[in-house]
Amino acid sequence: MVLEKEVDAVLVTVVTPSYNQGRFIKETIESVLTQDYPNIEYIIVDGGSTDETIEILKSYGERIRWISENDEGQADAVNKGISMARGEVIGWLNSDDTYLPGAISKVANEFNLNSGIDMVYGEGYHISEHGDILDRYPTEKYDWEKLAQTCFICQPTAFIRKNVIENLGGLNKNLQLCMDYDLWIRIGQTYEIKYISEYLATSRLYESNKTLSRTDEVYSEAVTTVKKYYGFVPLTWVYGYVYNSSAYKSSKGLTRLKFYALLKFITINRRHPVLCIKQLMASFLKKMLQLR
Repeated sequence: MVLEKEVDAVLVTVVTPSYNQGRFIKETIESVLTQDYPNIEYIIVDGGSTDETIEILKSYGERIRWISENDEGQADAVNKGISMARGEVIGWLNSDDTYLPGAISKVANEFNLNSGIDMVYGEGYHISEHGDILDRYPTEKYDWEKLAQTCFICQPTAFIRKNVIENLGGLNKNLQLCMDYDLWIRIGQTYEIKYISEYLATSRLYESNKTLSRTDEVYSEAVTTVKKYYGFVPLTWVYGYVYNSSAYKSSKGLTRLKFYALLKFITINRRHPVLCIKQLMASFLKKMLQLR
């Protein structure tokens, strides 16, 4: 599906991976189809859903393009959609998230005005299972070095030139949870990323979604990803990894938890003793300032 075209307006392809998200996907689809931007292609890649998803997709007729077949996970589904895309710019919107009104127009304007921009992202909200706004996603202005500390890019707010994703070989299919974080880091190594202060999308949090139900795996993949590209894992990720790891959940008391985190931090970063000392000193000074 391509909405009515406007001359010189960059074609934006939105790719939605889906599997058994019938209770949310209609809201996701409507958030794309009601955008005011005139040049949108919408592709949904379903992984063989067994709920009401397929009937919902059929109900939209030619307004959307979609396939339903087995895949190797979310990253594989997104890669399939990108390979099908005709657009110069790709938006990746999961089947439980939504775009806010006017989001694509705001992003496309950045790409239309500046051919040197390779990726644009903006502000987003966390929403509940029922669509209520919970809080602002902790988005920050772009800084590749700071990206090692935390994933401050809200995934559904990100739009990327198709050729950039293709040049990087697509999303990493070996990752099940942090494939977006991995992609942001890889893009930032070579390409130009721009932050805009506009609210563009919502990211849904609920008990059974992957981010909340598999927190230990999220931190494990994040630690591995950061180590791969930066060669060093900041204390923030290590502490989260230890706190959420089943291996340490049986330990009692905050003091013991901190000890385990410190031990893990030193073990992971044993080849970078100077960086370890700097991080620990910075953490100590920060706590001292908070106590003043």
